[in-house]
Amino acid sequence: MLRALPLLVTLLTLMSPAAAVTYAQSAAERARTLVARHHQDPRRIDQARDLLEQEIGRERRVETLIELSRVWYVYGDLRATSDDDKLAAYDRGREIGKRAVELAPRDWQAHLWYAINTGRWAQTKGVVRSVFLLPTVREEIDAILTLNPRAAAGHALAGNVSFEVPTLLGGDRAKAEEHFRKGLAIDPTYTVIRVDLARLLIAQSRYADARKELQRVLAEQAPTSIADWTVKDAPRARKLLEHLKGK
Repeated sequence: MLRALPLLVTLLTLMSPAAAVTYAQSAAERARTLVARHHQDPRRIDQARDLLEQEIGRERRVETLIELSRVWYVYGDLRATSDDDKLAAYDRGREIGKRAVELAPRDWQAHLWYAINTGRWAQTKGVVRSVFLLPTVREEIDAILTLNPRAAAGHALAGNVSFEVPTLLGGDRAKAEEHFRKGLAIDPTYTVIRVDLARLLIAQSRYADARKELQRVLAEQAPTSIADWTVKDAPRARKLLEHLKGK
């Protein structure tokens, strides 16, 4: 065994720095690297999904499950081409997320992706037909913000639930705005929250304030997620600003 060590050292020395890093990375880290640049090639989402699905077939680590739950959400949003495909993606994401929560109940990110996939599945299915899932989503939001009050993504989720759910089912636009602004105070370059805040302001006919938020999205030089900004947030901001013309 000791004789093999010099050979291993030689091989690692001959590898390029980038290859050496890849060699040492976990499957979850490699998947995160792929998804972080999905705006350059959307097939990277598929590659990340396949990598992680293979990995959990060998070993179900919490880190891998959390990242796979996130990737299924991204896949459902950006790669699925029909409602049925989206529902299947979000359903797989929430299944994996639930496993992560069961293995690591104190990990706020496990709760986050379980909740996001559950909420996205419900939104795609229709609020009335999926109202039974609202208590689960709300319980998960409470868990996320109890475990990590400074989770910007947790405030984004809480804000969207309060905004999208009808008042009769507990929706509250004032609470939604509070969560969106808390999220932005924690991470001002998290552009998806700024777009959602603008949507809320438009719904309240606060057009000048909404326009300012959308212009900030387009002017952002260092978004938290360059991929999300490129593929989703900036196009949504432009579309909403077009909608605001004359208002």
